[in-house]
Amino acid sequence: MNKTVDQAFLLNGSALAYMGDAIYETYIRRHVLATGVTRVNQLHRKATKFVSASGQAKIMTYWLKKDTLSEQELTLYKRGRNHRANTKAKNASIQDYRQATGFEALLGWLYLTDQTERLEELINQAIDYIENGEE
Repeated sequence: MNKTVDQAFLLNGSALAYMGDAIYETYIRRHVLATGVTRVNQLHRKATKFVSASGQAKIMTYWLKKDTLSEQELTLYKRGRNHRANTKAKNASIQDYRQATGFEALLGWLYLTDQTERLEELINQAIDYIENGEE
């Protein structure tokens, strides 16, 4: 393991979510640009349904229902979900906000531990779920 991977295991849920938020936002921005939309206001509105706390909570609820995550991934999700943050949820219930933090922590951990294939698999599932609903 490299130093970044070793350090990822030591990070708290909020720090992992901080990284995961940035990574997920980047993938979503690339996705909405690929739809052909070029006006910034439209791009923002389209991206919001993916990156909002309620959208991320819906994805997590779906993944938990479908038993999508490995035991280790579930543990990392819970680390983020259960971490007591000093910030308050904006435009989201506390439950959605905490689930979204767990979602972002999981993605941050996958990124920092160089599990790019799994990260992209989950992000693609998330995009598909938000766009198409349950299969």
